[in-house]
Amino acid sequence: MSLDRQIESIEDIDSILSTEKATIVYFTSPKCNVCKTLRPKIMELMSEEFPDMGRYFVDIADTPDVPAKFSVFAAPTIMVFLEGREFARKSRSMSPALLVDEIRRPYEIMMS
Repeated sequence: MSLDRQIESIEDIDSILSTEKATIVYFTSPKCNVCKTLRPKIMELMSEEFPDMGRYFVDIADTPDVPAKFSVFAAPTIMVFLEGREFARKSRSMSPALLVDEIRRPYEIMMS
C-alpha cells in the first residue's frame, strides 16, 4: 500500500482541499536526496498518528504550477491543511516529532 498519492495538477489540489478535513502535502524534487529519505518517514508517521489525514506529494519538477500557487520555493517543503486552510508549513530542516506535536491537538479536536 502506498503511503501517499501524487498531485498532478492545480485541479487535483483544489479538489482535495475542498473535500478533506486534514491533508498533508509533501513538495519534493527528483534531485533532493533529503526528500528521498524524509518523505517515507514523514508519511509513515502521519499514517500512524493521523489515520484520517490525506497524504500527498507534489514533484515540483513535474508540476511547477502547484508549488507556485502556494509560494513553495524549496524542497522539501511540507504543508498541512486543516479544513482546506494552511495550518503548518515546514521547509528544509524539520523535526517529524515536532510536526506531530504541532498537529495533534487541532487534529484531534477537528476529528472528534
